[in-house]
Amino acid sequence: MTADAARVDRPGRRELGLLLRECGVLSSDWTPAFAAVDRAAFLPDLMWPYDLETKASIPVDRREDPDAWYAAADDNVPIVTQWDDGAHQGPGPGKLATSSSSMPSVVYALLKDLEVDDGMRVLDVGTGTGETAGVLSHRLGVGAVTTIEVDPAVSAHAGERLRRLGLYPEVVVGDGFAGHPGRAPFDRIMATVGIREIPRAWIAQTRPGGVILAPWGTLYGNADAMVRLKVTDDATASGRFTRHVEFMKLRAQRGPDPHHGDYMAAGPFDEATPSSTDITEAEFVTGQYTTLPFVLGLRVQKCRQAVADKRDGARPVWFYSLSDLSWACVMFQDGERKAAVWQSGPRRLWDEVADAHRWWRDHGTPDVTRFGLTVTPDGHHVWLDDPARSWAV
Repeated sequence: MTADAARVDRPGRRELGLLLRECGVLSSDWTPAFAAVDRAAFLPDLMWPYDLETKASIPVDRREDPDAWYAAADDNVPIVTQWDDGAHQGPGPGKLATSSSSMPSVVYALLKDLEVDDGMRVLDVGTGTGETAGVLSHRLGVGAVTTIEVDPAVSAHAGERLRRLGLYPEVVVGDGFAGHPGRAPFDRIMATVGIREIPRAWIAQTRPGGVILAPWGTLYGNADAMVRLKVTDDATASGRFTRHVEFMKLRAQRGPDPHHGDYMAAGPFDEATPSSTDITEAEFVTGQYTTLPFVLGLRVQKCRQAVADKRDGARPVWFYSLSDLSWACVMFQDGERKAAVWQSGPRRLWDEVADAHRWWRDHGTPDVTRFGLTVTPDGHHVWLDDPARSWAV
């Protein structure tokens, strides 16, 4: 790889810019920042691009294969840059991806949704590689952007890369859940880490009329949806969900990881209550970035779903209560008209899930953009179409 290949005007990078413009996420006001702030300048030598088809993260090392490294940097894919909170060693993937470079199409879609203007002050929660803070700093100028990251090593690397490019946001090491009161109030807060609760600190640190843009979801699964909340002067924030996303979770809000053996010990499979359902696999297992799993999380609270891989024409989907050791399993089988169901414990989890599925279907299978979130001092309330008709989550 020649020195010219590292320049911002690489052919692959030009193709990426064209793709982002064609799909409508790179608007004209962000084009100069895209041209000046190169994603590749923020990536480590060893990284793990995510293959969207195989759902695998494959190591790529610039020192061993620079052509493949730059091709990945210029591709519209997420790239893992840290595993297991930095404890992972070696080229192979670790157990849990804990820092990454988001898909460029997602980054610029969120920046477009943020609707910044000259003179605004922005808090970027989840510095990661530093690219988003760099793009914001290029657009808004010195002193306008604060970026916060919980991992000191990740923050240090990002700060070094930003300074190398002549970009100088305020780089802070700290818990993003607490925001950064020393630089408040902000006109915009944007998070690029998944959360399960909108922090009261963010609302308090946002100017009335300002916006919080964050990936919000439930404990039901890893899926998130971006919510765009407008803050009012009565310590309330409300707004609609804008798009499906999936982000690494804020460390303080990663959520529980149910242990299957604990549930089986409390309620063995052969003692579970059997039944069946007419809901088909195609109706239920809708895949990543679809509305149904998000809605089920809104309607079935304190529950975790686990969709297993299909083997020999059979796919089990498990449900674990997070309030006790109740569990349920539905077994979809190719060629079978009905799916077998087993339920154990005080909660009838499949009944709850099936009722939520029916509710969504009876309301016309609404898309995620018809849902909204209102955060008050009393808690979080989700609504469909009308904020006045909400339910607590």
